[in-house]
Amino acid sequence: MIWSKVETLPRSEIEKIQLERLQETVNRVYEKVEPYRKKMDDAGVKPADIKSLKDLAKLPFVTKQDMRDNYPFGLFAVPRSELVRIHASSGTTGKPTVVGYTAKDLETWTECVARIACMGGATKDDVAQICFGYGMFTGALGLHYGLEKIGATIIPSSTGNSEKQIMYMKDFGTTLLVATPSYALRLAEVAHEIGVDPAKDLNVKIGLVGSELLTEAMREEMHKAWGKDMLVTSNYGMSELMGPGVSGECLELDGMHINEDFFIPEIINPETGEVLPAGEKGELVITCIMKEGIPLIRYRTKDITRLIYEPCKCGRTFCRMENLSGRSDDMLKIRGVNVFPSQIEEVILSFNELGPHYEIIVTRDGYTDKLEIRVELAHTTDSFGELERISNAVRNKLRIILGLDAKVKLESPNTLQRFEGKAKRIKDLRSK
Repeated sequence: MIWSKVETLPRSEIEKIQLERLQETVNRVYEKVEPYRKKMDDAGVKPADIKSLKDLAKLPFVTKQDMRDNYPFGLFAVPRSELVRIHASSGTTGKPTVVGYTAKDLETWTECVARIACMGGATKDDVAQICFGYGMFTGALGLHYGLEKIGATIIPSSTGNSEKQIMYMKDFGTTLLVATPSYALRLAEVAHEIGVDPAKDLNVKIGLVGSELLTEAMREEMHKAWGKDMLVTSNYGMSELMGPGVSGECLELDGMHINEDFFIPEIINPETGEVLPAGEKGELVITCIMKEGIPLIRYRTKDITRLIYEPCKCGRTFCRMENLSGRSDDMLKIRGVNVFPSQIEEVILSFNELGPHYEIIVTRDGYTDKLEIRVELAHTTDSFGELERISNAVRNKLRIILGLDAKVKLESPNTLQRFEGKAKRIKDLRSK
């Protein structure tokens, strides 16, 4: 189902809407947000210089550091009296990034999430269990109100107490699960531990997963855990931009449609900041063109992807972003080689003998970087020869894919840490 007719507009109509909203947004932030005005003045650009969408490239970038430097309300375009809600990031690596919403912003957010929920297969007949953490994190409330708007029944179960989550699924007839991919796999694992087969004993048909990278290998793990007929669709967003609802996969599973009447995407070279041609892979930059509380212009997401402008078979004409390759700030440089965790995950999940839980540890011995992969076995084995065979096979495949050697340490099932929110799989200990 397509939620809004605007999702099928011709490209010329989409770009007309984008330009009008971009010009209005640039004028507004220049007038009302002093840090933006200073950035634009330093770059030698005025609102009147934005005459076409190509002129977007004249405007300076905004980064997470800008938000932290202006903590908490320095980038807001409205007085606090007009805000009806405030969210913030966890702030684990410094000051949190703070975002605020006017009543109109909440309407926009709900509309965007309703669209991506429909793209991902949700209908008014679904019973949706939301296993994101409720609180300052935007994911839970974002999906909550979007799914509620399309008429779905909401179970706001949050995270934790996984056995009770399974009880709710069984007793309430949950048909749609909202979670990170890693927590969805953990729930399936707990279900088996208490004698429940997710594919046979539960009625979960759709997984609307987000907040983590979903590789095709991880999607296949979801199918193994929840049943081959489960529809697993990924959606994308971040609190700085709005929360979930920036983009989402449709049933064609051929990239995530961006809500282009609310967001303008660009792809840049992360090293130079140069805008790359359509179809090339680089860092995603997003401009918010309908946010009142804290509109962001050319926000550097650090996420690596590419844009697809050909119309989708589903009938939507909004451009699509390819499922993420990773984040530029998650990329590890090991002995001069660029390594994305997603590359390691693809290798691990290609082995039936291994489970989906792993840890990446990077250390330094003198001047030499060392890479170690800890990964759980799918089933316990006491055969030393079998363990050596698996370890060598994984090591050889990693060497082919990454171009460097890694130590592979096989762990017993249920050994590594499980995560209810975003999985933290990387330990870079080189600075220590």
